[in-house]
Amino acid sequence: MSGGDIAGLIAAGVFAVLVAVLAIPLVKLGRVFDETTHAIRDLSDNVTPLIAESTTTLKQTNAQIARVDTITSNLADVTGNVSALVALFAATVGGPLIKLAGFSAGVRAAFRTVVPAAAPAAERATRRRRR
Repeated sequence: MSGGDIAGLIAAGVFAVLVAVLAIPLVKLGRVFDETTHAIRDLSDNVTPLIAESTTTLKQTNAQIARVDTITSNLADVTGNVSALVALFAATVGGPLIKLAGFSAGVRAAFRTVVPAAAPAAERATRRRRR
């Protein structure tokens, strides 16, 4: 064996050790990729039902919001109707009631001036003392 053959064998041995040393991290990296693949698969399996449930919940929420919107619009209509009814009542009954109140106040004032003149003297004296 010559010196070149020995150097070639040493170089081949060093290269084999280098390949073995580099193979260990590559094997570990392969395991990391396998675990990552399993984690992504599990996450995908768990997220799919969650998204389906979220979709169902959103559909039900939208249905409830549509119902609330209908109730709100009906309530606005009722409020408008009540407001119109109050305005109609005030216009229809309010004017005559004010006139009636004015008339009754006038009649009371007229009776107050008439009643003291017709009352007996003792009653007039009692009223004067009270004032």
